[in-house]
Amino acid sequence: MSIRDWPAAERPREKLLEQGAAALSDAELLAIFLRTGVPGLSAVDLARRLLADCGSLRALLEAPLADFSRHLGLGPAKYAQLQAVLEMSRRHLAERLRRDSALESPQAVRDYLKACLRHELHEVFACLFLDSKHRVLAFEVLFHGSIDGASVYPRQVVKRALAHNAAALILTHNHPSGVAEPSQADRVLTKRLQEALALVDVRVLDHFIVGDGEPLSMAEQGWI
Repeated sequence: MSIRDWPAAERPREKLLEQGAAALSDAELLAIFLRTGVPGLSAVDLARRLLADCGSLRALLEAPLADFSRHLGLGPAKYAQLQAVLEMSRRHLAERLRRDSALESPQAVRDYLKACLRHELHEVFACLFLDSKHRVLAFEVLFHGSIDGASVYPRQVVKRALAHNAAALILTHNHPSGVAEPSQADRVLTKRLQEALALVDVRVLDHFIVGDGEPLSMAEQGWI
């Protein structure tokens, strides 16, 4: 049966307009993105098959082009659409941050950092540069690879903070393993960066570690 023949209250698009996007399942949201199914499968049926094949919505969203295009009903055009949607989401979160103080919007900070870093396959170290009122000036990825004292250079972090005329910053990096617990190297690195930035009067407000769940705040744990 075609989705057009379903009761209006069960059609994903009509359901979204009536109840809001949060009321839809992963398959229903994906079906709206797909727009159409394939012979023998409605868009919702196709969405369910894709989610089953990939294991989760997140796995599908983070799949590289080659893997994404192997699935029934998907290809480069859909991949381009999806990447555009994800980037719009990141930019929307960034705009929310720029309107308010980062310290007054801790959940907005977490949401933005998750959107920027959780999909990375390797460790990435970045900084959220802030002005004297803790409003966002810029977000920059500074280092890639294993995050330890040998691969993150305090001098480069200081240089970028001065370039943005930042008064404070928030450090962040991801753990591809999904476990957001800081290592001893993470804590040592944070201390080194605090000391280096203090020499130029730039405060380190927090260091967020991004894993599978909510990013861990080292400040909330009492380590900053």
